[in-house]
Amino acid sequence: MNEDYQIKWHKCQEFIRDNIGETRYNTWFSKTYALSYNDDTLTIEVPTHYYYEQYEDVFYNVLSSAILKVFGPDTRLNYRVRMIGAANGDVTLPHSGKSTIVGSKLDNATTRGVAAQNQAGARMPSFNSQLNPALNFENYCVGDSNRLANTIAQAISASPRNSDFNPFFLYGDVGVGKTHLVQAIGIRVREKNALAKVYYTTARQFQHLYAEATISKKVPDFINWFMMMDLLIIDDLQEISNKVKTSEVLFPIFNHLHQSGKQLVFACDRPPRELEGIADRLIDRFKWGLTERLPRPDATLRKEILKFKARNNGLELPEEVIDYIANNAVNSVRELEGIVMGILTRSISLNAPITLSLAQEVVRNTVKVKDKKPINFDMIVEATAEAYNINPDVIFSKSRVRDIADARQVIMYLSNKLTSLSSTAIGHKLNRQHATVLHGISSVKDRISIAPDFARTIDTIEANVLN
Repeated sequence: MNEDYQIKWHKCQEFIRDNIGETRYNTWFSKTYALSYNDDTLTIEVPTHYYYEQYEDVFYNVLSSAILKVFGPDTRLNYRVRMIGAANGDVTLPHSGKSTIVGSKLDNATTRGVAAQNQAGARMPSFNSQLNPALNFENYCVGDSNRLANTIAQAISASPRNSDFNPFFLYGDVGVGKTHLVQAIGIRVREKNALAKVYYTTARQFQHLYAEATISKKVPDFINWFMMMDLLIIDDLQEISNKVKTSEVLFPIFNHLHQSGKQLVFACDRPPRELEGIADRLIDRFKWGLTERLPRPDATLRKEILKFKARNNGLELPEEVIDYIANNAVNSVRELEGIVMGILTRSISLNAPITLSLAQEVVRNTVKVKDKKPINFDMIVEATAEAYNINPDVIFSKSRVRDIADARQVIMYLSNKLTSLSSTAIGHKLNRQHATVLHGISSVKDRISIAPDFARTIDTIEANVLN
């Protein structure tokens, strides 16, 4: 209703304060008032003509975003400019000699975001979700190492507007499956609601589109277009490190979507706190929801991935071939996919059956293979004791000293992950009960998901064992 326009303007001011900070807000917006709201036209009073110029040039994006959010897309903005401190008190500064109303270039600008979808032109992206249909949940292999990340992704896709994980920040090494998982979220959301505005982009593409919008003077259209999304997925977020302008333009988009209950998903090769050259306020917002690490696939998951990829390509890989590949290609899902395709191509070109020797040749051409003994329990104990700087013998004692107890649980976890030993066998070697081993494995998994430094320690020990 018309009488609540001042309450709405107050909400606009709160939005602006959140986006530009308390100091700048007090300087530029605290002395601005809403005078009227009639026929979808909001008139605000600013102290001087210089304020008007600043609103039009410096604060254009945040002001238009606030009005779009609170008053709606059909709102027209006008200014009334007053001079403060004149000899006879406040005086009106007329515009064009006829009126005290200053026409804003924001007139109808807040409708541009809606129109941009159909009218933005060649330099703005037409609405295409940019999702790869093959990267869905059905094609995503799940094991112990990625089960939690998959569960979170499934929960988000089931109810994106009511997600407790907003934003969802997924990070991990190159090739571990981050892109597949975040795209699967988008695909599932579109399956459930064909009208949902879902957009996937890489940070580099986002930066490129922003640069083109800047050149063509369509930055407001660019921002408004992204603000229309129901689900925004940005991959390879590390690419905006030290890209000050790009991260600045992402800030109001993030705020608008988050405050509107729209889901944001980011994929990155590092956690938020390790991103460089990005304003602290944006880094802080990345941490608002849930940050989850996607580790390298463990041995069991690597085997499942190999079987799945082979089946999809009409291959039947012998168990010894699967075991050999899984034990040597340990870095990424992408690596496993490349090996399967290499085996397929070589088998067809040679018109030869798939044998261990053929697989060994392909693997050697793909990854660095070292001649080494099979991984065993003693190797894991030695590498773990070295990492914790303790004597291996104390691991088998009854000591409950923190470092020794931690090392013992790490050994339980890695023995379960890297060897064929059962939990009972692992307990026997450590002089512990079967239930104690299960608890230790579970404890390490939980800590990996919430403690990045501990996760890196595990990765280092595993790498030393494997190499």
